[in-house]
Amino acid sequence: MLDAALIKECSDPSLKPAIVEQFVAAAGSADPLAVTVKMSGRLILVPKAISADEAMAIVRQYAGRAVVRVGLTQYPAGVGVKEPADLKPVLVDACENLRSGTAMFAKVLRIVTKWYGNPANDDVFPQIFEDAVYAWKTGEFEGASVFQAPDPGGSVTPYRASPSDEDEAKSDSHVDHANTESPEKSHGVGSAEMRIDLSRIGGK
Repeated sequence: MLDAALIKECSDPSLKPAIVEQFVAAAGSADPLAVTVKMSGRLILVPKAISADEAMAIVRQYAGRAVVRVGLTQYPAGVGVKEPADLKPVLVDACENLRSGTAMFAKVLRIVTKWYGNPANDDVFPQIFEDAVYAWKTGEFEGASVFQAPDPGGSVTPYRASPSDEDEAKSDSHVDHANTESPEKSHGVGSAEMRIDLSRIGGK
């Protein structure tokens, strides 16, 4: 489990600490020096690094010709870097890796959330999170590279993370509403159109 102080100091502020913990548990590593190398979809066995220099030597050896993931968040080494020599030891610094990794994962979460139509019902968040973790591991979502894609902006915080009483009441009404409907987003749109039609009839 990640140290709470490390999360507070180093993780992206747009992510709740619980989400950071879930993310690292699902997609990261407990070892800040962990280096994972995949080539043509196959895992390449590399020596276990016992120092930052050793870890960086492995990263530079494979960067540019394999998929290299590094550190606590298994951050994709080489994103935004043109030459292996440009890769910096901050990749294996626990705090810097967590900062960069959670910022990138927050962007991935926003990409997936936008694809889902930015749902107001936080019950959808576990599925969004699962898809975002899968996108993080593969580097792709719906055929696009999530690491190179622009950040769509928006929030990634589940609505019930810290609701007030009023928000909780709203959330409950959302849940009740959702349970009586098809999960298809288009169904909700259809309901809205029906209400408009009825008001027009009343107007006549």
